[in-house]
Amino acid sequence: MRVLLAHGLGRSRMSLFLLGSRLAAAGYAPDYFSYSALTESHGAIVARLVGQLRALAANEEDVGLVGHSFGGLLFREALAYAPRLQVKHLVMLGTPNQPPRLAERIYTHLPFRLLRRGLGLRLASKKWYSSLPALTVPYTIISGTRGWYGRLSPFEFELNDGIVAVSETVLSQSDRPILVPALHTFIMNKRMTYDLIVKKLGPPHSR
Repeated sequence: MRVLLAHGLGRSRMSLFLLGSRLAAAGYAPDYFSYSALTESHGAIVARLVGQLRALAANEEDVGLVGHSFGGLLFREALAYAPRLQVKHLVMLGTPNQPPRLAERIYTHLPFRLLRRGLGLRLASKKWYSSLPALTVPYTIISGTRGWYGRLSPFEFELNDGIVAVSETVLSQSDRPILVPALHTFIMNKRMTYDLIVKKLGPPHSR
């Protein structure tokens, strides 16, 4: 089974190499979607991802999708334009499926606004979130819980991964994120995360 992995904002495909190597060792065929917030517009990034998803759809085989953080949002946006893709499962790792409270504090101010070329601004935009198409594929949300919390934390006493609160990862009130003791930046490297992904994807050679 092919598995497409998409990294988070400000990261690169290297951040997913450990996860990819584990999937390869288990018999899956991992591939990566890379993008740069410094050199590409949001529209260009989504268009490239749509093209990659459509190319996978041409094989008429089940495909697994794993998105870390903003990578999960890119999958949400692009899947609507690749309706023929046979998605076995979409796994979102620390993806802020609700506008994260830290985005308004960080990405709406210089120099982060310039560095993110508008991608970060979308994270702070309720209007953009409301424009995202509904997911029509099976999905699982994995959320980290190793973030700092307490009276002095921006999350106060909510469970969080240091960047995104668990409550900000849900798409609807019926969602039940699977909790992993990890920070946002490293959640993909946890063995528990890998085990959960494999469980959701099923055997690598099944259709």
